[in-house]
Amino acid sequence: MLFAKGSRVRLKHSSDTGVVTEVLDKELLMVCLDGDQLEIPIFTEDLERAVEATHGNAKAKIIVHETPVKQADVRATQTVETQYAILKSVGIQLAFDPQTDSTFRLYLINDTNQAYVYHFEFSCAGKPGQGNHGKLPPVSALQVGIMRTDDLNDQPEVEVKCSRITTEGQGPEMRKSLKIKAKKFFSRTVTAPILNRQVHLYRLFDRNEKDPPATPEKEDLKTYTLRKSAPTLRSFSNLRNLPHEVAELAHFAPEIDLHIEKLAPNARKMNNSEILRIQLTHFESYMDKAYRVGAERVFVIHGVGKGKLRDAIAGRLIEMDFVKTFENKYHPRYGFGATEITLR
Repeated sequence: MLFAKGSRVRLKHSSDTGVVTEVLDKELLMVCLDGDQLEIPIFTEDLERAVEATHGNAKAKIIVHETPVKQADVRATQTVETQYAILKSVGIQLAFDPQTDSTFRLYLINDTNQAYVYHFEFSCAGKPGQGNHGKLPPVSALQVGIMRTDDLNDQPEVEVKCSRITTEGQGPEMRKSLKIKAKKFFSRTVTAPILNRQVHLYRLFDRNEKDPPATPEKEDLKTYTLRKSAPTLRSFSNLRNLPHEVAELAHFAPEIDLHIEKLAPNARKMNNSEILRIQLTHFESYMDKAYRVGAERVFVIHGVGKGKLRDAIAGRLIEMDFVKTFENKYHPRYGFGATEITLR
């Protein structure tokens, strides 16, 4: 069963419910439990979808619209029936949803609670192609076109114009043009919000930070920890009054080795999912401590291998507000087996 980030889930062996906050791999998810806001890794085989999708006291409203597209081979699409909560609104996105007939359905995704007026155009080889316009409701996915796989050889281009609908009328027009390159297009897929399936996703327009989120957002465990652990700025008359964090920083190791043999003595008996879970747990704890003690730069040693641990770490770093930059480049000491992280 496919679970996307933001899916409402229930533990099969208990009555606990929660929200998926991270997809660690195909078999392992990070879930923030309701009530105590505890965030824990759980295997997909121990989860099922919740009957009702609630986030806080408000139900998440998911709308998937299909608009007529002037092309003979367009088939009727079923409405996506899924329980999904938007944890963090991104804005307007464009999804290329692969089909079994070597085509891609094109969706405009709006994960905010604001409605937009849009104009969409898709062309190949510089020749005018599909185009339509209309209203993009809040928290919705709207099919706006179809692309054949062969079209990727004809330099396809997409142009999207959007204007937010306000009480005073339409807001300023936003415009985005994309040139779809086949090599980059096939390099990566992600689980799309609302559609809740693997697609090729492009971010078009970021959510206006002044807008309220799509659904009421609870403070998750990570945010609570960072808020509570952030050091309070104080002045000190002499060195004897320095806070405990300064002493910790002096003894803090600027690197962590996540090779499983360094973390668990019985690693040979573990499967890949268990190993990844332990590695990410140690990584999270290390990063929380690095932020708390005020470290400026750290190295996370993950090795090379197939890159699964490296990619999982990169996904978590993107979500950490206190991370300024990170990169996996050649280092004289680590080679390509470590990620260098700069903290704010």
